[in-house]
Amino acid sequence: MTQHPMPEINTLLKQLRLPHIMDNLSHRNRESIERKLPYPGFLALILQDEILGRETKRLHARIKRANIRSDKTLESFDFNFNTKIDRAQIQELASCRFIIEKAPVLIVGPCGTGKSHLGQAIAHCAIRQGIDVLWLPQSKLFAELQTARAAGRYEKKFNEYVKVPLLIIDDFGLRPLPAPQDEDFHDLISERYEQAATMITSNLDGAMHSQTDF
Repeated sequence: MTQHPMPEINTLLKQLRLPHIMDNLSHRNRESIERKLPYPGFLALILQDEILGRETKRLHARIKRANIRSDKTLESFDFNFNTKIDRAQIQELASCRFIIEKAPVLIVGPCGTGKSHLGQAIAHCAIRQGIDVLWLPQSKLFAELQTARAAGRYEKKFNEYVKVPLLIIDDFGLRPLPAPQDEDFHDLISERYEQAATMITSNLDGAMHSQTDF
């Protein structure tokens, strides 16, 4: 009796580090038999599984690094909730052209108008295009800088914020910035100016020029 080759194939796939093929191999094998696929067709299917699996893994890793929620996407945003939102302007932001142009964006409006959701939704759009993003509430941004300063790692943490292609600071201006937070914020924005895109959401209507005003 011929030994079933699947265990040996799985061992080889582990050695070759092809986990997504291994996960789908039995299913694809049955599918190829039912559809009477030639060997090249079967091979194409399992290679596509591996590519898709790797892309999905990279996407999830970027979402985790970005510190955003997986459900805060543009597809899940209810534009009917706030009819003042300019959908065309949001779609323009979703194209991520402003990231390529290294332009600043300020989203201003009262509480509960969807600013944080839209900020994370734009982050999702960027991540889908392979762009690294970091989304942080203002309080967490300065808390992390303070912790890094106390541990002697301020320059390293500050440079992480400077270099990320899109930095989103959420809920800016809820409280006045004491020293040294005011200087940290000034330095951060100055270092990123014309070098990387920065998006800020805020309730401070009229405090700064805004690109998107609810």
